[in-house]
Amino acid sequence: MISRKDFLKGALLGVGATVAAAGAIKAASGDLSYLTEPLDGNPNVYPKFNEEIKVMLLGTGSPTSGIKRSKPANAIMAADRFFIVDCGAGIVERLFMAGIPPSRITDLFITHHHSDHTSGFTDLFLSGWLGGQEPGRVSPLRVYGPTNTRLIIEKFMDAMKWDIDIRAEHTGTSAGGAMVEIHERNDGIVYDDAGIRVTAFTVDHGIVKPAIGYRFEYRGKVIVISGDTLPVESMIRHSERADVLIHEAYSREWMDRGLKRFPHMRRTIESVMNYHSSTLEAAEIARKAKVKHLVFTHLMPSPSPLWIFERNWAKGVSDIYNGKITVGRDLMVL
Repeated sequence: MISRKDFLKGALLGVGATVAAAGAIKAASGDLSYLTEPLDGNPNVYPKFNEEIKVMLLGTGSPTSGIKRSKPANAIMAADRFFIVDCGAGIVERLFMAGIPPSRITDLFITHHHSDHTSGFTDLFLSGWLGGQEPGRVSPLRVYGPTNTRLIIEKFMDAMKWDIDIRAEHTGTSAGGAMVEIHERNDGIVYDDAGIRVTAFTVDHGIVKPAIGYRFEYRGKVIVISGDTLPVESMIRHSERADVLIHEAYSREWMDRGLKRFPHMRRTIESVMNYHSSTLEAAEIARKAKVKHLVFTHLMPSPSPLWIFERNWAKGVSDIYNGKITVGRDLMVL
């Protein structure tokens, strides 16, 4: 009969071998997307990136996301600054997995106020303020969004007031970090500092109004994030010759399969297609705008993060758009 000591020793060796094997497979395949440093014991946390602009997909799922795809969120990194675009539930966990302390987030950009894009706000706000391995935020979190942002964010703040007051009294945490600075604008430049320019532009998310997309520019590079939208001319205009267009999308073929399998979901599935873009419509936008790299996010229905499923989900896109195509995954870095 195997002893408890030998059993535990064997289990630990098995875990170590599994982790090592997984790392070897990723290294051999050239997949570096997930090679971010863990926060624990890492004094530098995320490496510097001031020479270029990067984007990390923190959440590529939809309102019905699972554990493999978190709800919509992105991190833009430039000039040693971190910007968050949308903050769906699960964002703080994804930030820690990426090695990005929430306390480093000083600017949050919201495309619209559907709950899957804002349900992680309270956790992001409080985690950044309280800090941890790094000191907490000492100045207000700057929040940018469409013209109903103040109304909604202030309701979040009202709901957190009781908790904030208690924590401030017992921990002496900075009062400045427990505040927000709200900027509302549907169109035009919303941020311009340290060589980073962010432009907001109106999109069409059906009955969800207002809704906006964002164009980030830094050192001649351009990243555009669509938010949720039907195909619109403003997306083509603001994405013109962009290095990366991160566009939400649904697969029409997969939606049709869903209708057959889940007929009770007909109203929901049809409504999704009435105020979102299909993969083929997003491909047409990328083609017209002469985008260099089209990245899909907010995937509906969300495929498992395996190439065979993702390729099927995006079938037909390369027939329309001949640039680089990526089906986004959580924690992927571009």
